[in-house]
Amino acid sequence: MDRTQGQSGRDEQGAGGPGTPSSASASAAAPASTGQAPTPSGPPGPARVVTLTAGDFTLTVNPVDGSEIEPLRPGTERGRPAKRDAAARAVRDAAARPPVLPGPPISGRPLLARGEELERLVRLLGRGRSVRLTGPSGSGRSALLDAVAARCAGLAPDGVVRISGYGHQQPGELLHALYATVYDAPRERPERDELLARVRDIGAVVLLDDLEMGGSALDELLRATPECAYLLAATPETKAPSDDSHVEEVFLTGLGKEDCVALLEAGLGRPLTDEETAWAGDLRFASEGLPLRFVQAAAMLRQRDELNHSDEDDDEEEPGVFEERPRDSGVVPLPTLAEGAAPAELLASRVSESARAALRIACALGGELPHHAHLPALVGDTHADTAVAELLDCGLLTPVGTRYRLAAGVARQLEDVGYGDTASEEARTAARHYAWWTGHASVVPERVGREADAVLAALAGADVVAAAVLARTAAPAFAASLHWEAWERVLRSGAEAARKAGEVAEQAYFHHELGVLALCEGRVDRARAELETSIGLRGALADKRGTVAGRRALALVVDREVAGAAASPPLRLEAPAAASEAVTVATPATPATPATPATPATPATPAVRTDAVTKAVPAAKSAPALRSGPAAAPRVDPAVSAAAVTRVAPVTPAVPVSAEAVTRMTPVVPVNRRSEPPTTLSEVFEDAFPLSPQPAPPAAPVPATVPAGPARGAGRRRRVLLAAAGALTVVALGTVVSLAMSSSDTEPPADGPAVSSTPTTAAPTTVQQNSGNDPAEEPPVTAPSDGGTTPGASAAAPSPGRTPGRTPSRRPSSTPSNSPRPGTPSTAPTATEPTPTVTETGEATPTATAPTGPGTATASPTTAP
Repeated sequence: MDRTQGQSGRDEQGAGGPGTPSSASASAAAPASTGQAPTPSGPPGPARVVTLTAGDFTLTVNPVDGSEIEPLRPGTERGRPAKRDAAARAVRDAAARPPVLPGPPISGRPLLARGEELERLVRLLGRGRSVRLTGPSGSGRSALLDAVAARCAGLAPDGVVRISGYGHQQPGELLHALYATVYDAPRERPERDELLARVRDIGAVVLLDDLEMGGSALDELLRATPECAYLLAATPETKAPSDDSHVEEVFLTGLGKEDCVALLEAGLGRPLTDEETAWAGDLRFASEGLPLRFVQAAAMLRQRDELNHSDEDDDEEEPGVFEERPRDSGVVPLPTLAEGAAPAELLASRVSESARAALRIACALGGELPHHAHLPALVGDTHADTAVAELLDCGLLTPVGTRYRLAAGVARQLEDVGYGDTASEEARTAARHYAWWTGHASVVPERVGREADAVLAALAGADVVAAAVLARTAAPAFAASLHWEAWERVLRSGAEAARKAGEVAEQAYFHHELGVLALCEGRVDRARAELETSIGLRGALADKRGTVAGRRALALVVDREVAGAAASPPLRLEAPAAASEAVTVATPATPATPATPATPATPATPAVRTDAVTKAVPAAKSAPALRSGPAAAPRVDPAVSAAAVTRVAPVTPAVPVSAEAVTRMTPVVPVNRRSEPPTTLSEVFEDAFPLSPQPAPPAAPVPATVPAGPARGAGRRRRVLLAAAGALTVVALGTVVSLAMSSSDTEPPADGPAVSSTPTTAAPTTVQQNSGNDPAEEPPVTAPSDGGTTPGASAAAPSPGRTPGRTPSRRPSSTPSNSPRPGTPSTAPTATEPTPTVTETGEATPTATAPTGPGTATASPTTAP
């Protein structure tokens, strides 16, 4: 832990300040041309341990063991930060501009044909309106923003704020950048609620260049800062703002022919010839008058003049004396229209070798050009830092915030001619260089934050080993510089690179940092997942100190989860008061009366029923049958059978209830009152289940001695429902008996005679006859007779209208019951064994059997001729 102690202010504010060429000479001494990271001489300096305030936490960025987070100690809370004054705003504006390049100064370019747009933008911003400046890449949006900033310096109380929106798809980082620019709050990153409260008080003219978001994200940015007037510079491909944002639109078009010629002459430094004027007119038509094309065209004409040596002094010199290559004998012609429309290849072929090496690096980094102080180490030339000014003068670079990148279309044109063939080698060299530079103690975190795009581009193009090393050294610097979007991106890339490289310790570090970052931003679930992963990996490595740091952070996650659960208890679905009242009215407790002796009501029933129905019905609209009020009271029957309860439409209970509670729910069934009791089954069903409910007739006056009307009506409805239930039971039993009988019968043939086989047994010769005074009892038609009452009764009586197939007879028979008709064969039974009797008939007529006592003869079916 010696590296984490002994931090001094001299190390923080060392020679690595922004814009100083001293770091360039130190970097140039390193052998970067061999692709190896420079190794500093002597023992390494102390590590950068930075303490930040992130919301309710104190974050200590420790590059050795990982960041440590703890709650703010009492008494250490910071007050509301103060805004910057005019002098501080001037320093802030200078820091927000691109760095000053070494070498001869570049002459300024005039702003032509933009006076009308400039006046309109200043007028709208002065009224507090937000404007979206739309134009294609190379139309001069950044130059117009510079002119607007100069005109609007005293409009707003907080001045003019310039922010780059390149690479930002969400408004969070833009709001933090605006807060850090206006307020003087170093080493502090407020949480979202506090951030929104502070940026709401900012009143400034915000110039947002290279906007890449629109729609709801842009609306969120505008709503968060109602006192700011925005000038949003975007391309036509950017998503448009919503209709409710009330953002004005200003479109930039191409320049006219005269303006194009004027811009070309300003960049060339002399008037154009007739041939060059005609060429400029054709180029204006091909490029639609984009100012960037004419800046590049002026550079091509300057290079042509240098190659032709038009000056008289150059003509008198002998060729090849002061030059490394022989002079061309012919005159260099004007560029073609194709070269004017895509001039990157021609311009790159005429610049210095250091500038071409810088272009290769920019192509490898996705168009991002490193700071000019890094070029001597990356290129291997001590004077390579002057290449940035050379490329900017040619129109191959464009300023983006505090850095430079390739102009629109230049990267694609250079890759087509082979500048991207060595992209992997250039990216690996840049990654190793940045891994050394970001981990050096003399480099302040703020400078690393300004190089975030180039560092991330080198991280994306390097191999897994170089990417893991770069992410390990750059992550603490991004965290300390409060550039947390870059911090998260480098942590995720480093975790993936460490996993592929098999570096378990580095992978545990990245997951720990991701958990700490998620905890600072309030993403508790993500923080728990990342910290548990880190603790598991460090436990496998027996890293005691890292495991303890991870468990401390995880304890804060648990505390935050408990606090969140206490602040927002779980939702409980309960019935509203209206539903409870409705159920209470619909289920009154009626004592037992003589009219309803079969359904007495106990005193405890209403309380249980009301509670059960209240739990089963969460809202009044979920059960439309339950109605409250005096109009619904006569329609409720408090003593309905279980069969009627099952006819109610099912209601999904909000909480689980018992089956007993559900069966005690009282449905509301519309009943049509009749003056007379129903006599048919259809009338019973019509009363119980009407197609359309009918209003009940007015109740007749009830004598004082008679109980209340609803009790009498309840008894009559109870009898009606009981009659309907009985009828349904009879129909069901008849159906079951018919199905049982038909399952054992066989259909007779259609045309042949019916043959009946009746087995008989031996019987005594005497037959007992029943007396005429004993009436025979007729069994019920729909139910079989009881075999236990009469020994000689048949097993089952045939139903009327059906021809029996096989009807076994269990009675003893001594003689045939009827004499056979002539022509009918008959078989006499024997006394020893039962003999089946076969009877051929044309039509069988069943004869009812009257059981009278023991030995009663049963009539057999007869055959009709």
